Amino acid sequence: MSTQPGVDTSVVVGERRHLTNLAYRLLGSLAEAEDAVQETYTRWYAMSPREQAAIAAPGAWLTTVAGRICLDVLGSARARRESYVGAWIPEPLPDRAEWAGGDDPADRITLDESVSMAFLVVLESMTPAERVAFVLHDVFRYPFAEIAEIIGRTPAACRQLATSARRRVSAARTPAAPSAGQAGLVRHFKEAWEARDIEALVGLLDPDAAMVADGGGLVGTVLHPVVGAEEIAAYLIHIADKAPGLRLLERSVNGRPGLVAQFTGVTVTVAAFEFDGDRVARIWAVRNPEKLRAWTATTGPGRAIL
Repeated sequence: MSTQPGVDTSVVVGERRHLTNLAYRLLGSLAEAEDAVQETYTRWYAMSPREQAAIAAPGAWLTTVAGRICLDVLGSARARRESYVGAWIPEPLPDRAEWAGGDDPADRITLDESVSMAFLVVLESMTPAERVAFVLHDVFRYPFAEIAEIIGRTPAACRQLATSARRRVSAARTPAAPSAGQAGLVRHFKEAWEARDIEALVGLLDPDAAMVADGGGLVGTVLHPVVGAEEIAAYLIHIADKAPGLRLLERSVNGRPGLVAQFTGVTVTVAAFEFDGDRVARIWAVRNPEKLRAWTATTGPGRAIL
């Protein structure tokens, strides 16, 4: 797969990390993001050297193609997720240093505010066009004129899409604990869970807290949100009692303090948290083994934990 001498191959290949970062934020799935990026490069290399040389800005071309592919995937994903067993939660990402499989971290995701689980969940509430316009403009700072080329609407329409999406984000925001305190909250939560201290758990949870789990129909898990501090605490104690040998680890989940549950050395659950002041407001527990491949080289259904 060679390019015309006038096309700098390193520039084309060097766009992969940017495209992966963009596609993950647009799709909420690393597997789908990697497929979208692969399809983007397939289309590039399918062109003749003459056609490649005629493209003045290969990076912009790749971004446009990737954005259109992601827009199409989002459209079809909405229908697929309607038939998904239980709740669909975005694929959680570990800290770069803990990525399983020894993959080149240069191709991986930059962990910042725009990939926090809370942010990705809000993105899931948007229409495909809103999500693409918002992520491209507010996260990656693309001008609306370029976004219009990707979405197929006018720049003014794209501006309206981004504004609508921004309202969704603002409405969903909760006052988070200081970043230095989040790790402490998660640590106290872990210790209370391990000690089966239901009163301590209730004290760490917002009274209206909610816990959502994603097993994808592949492993056992609660199919509906568990709502309320006492209800969540009681459920977690029940899980601890029925899963002796479960090991809880403090880990970074999408760049924020989280917990990983391992059974016989295999990661079976990754939990992300959202905080309201000094309490836990949301817990997203990912159990679907297809979404945990970045966390462990050993795949398998594991055991029903959350």
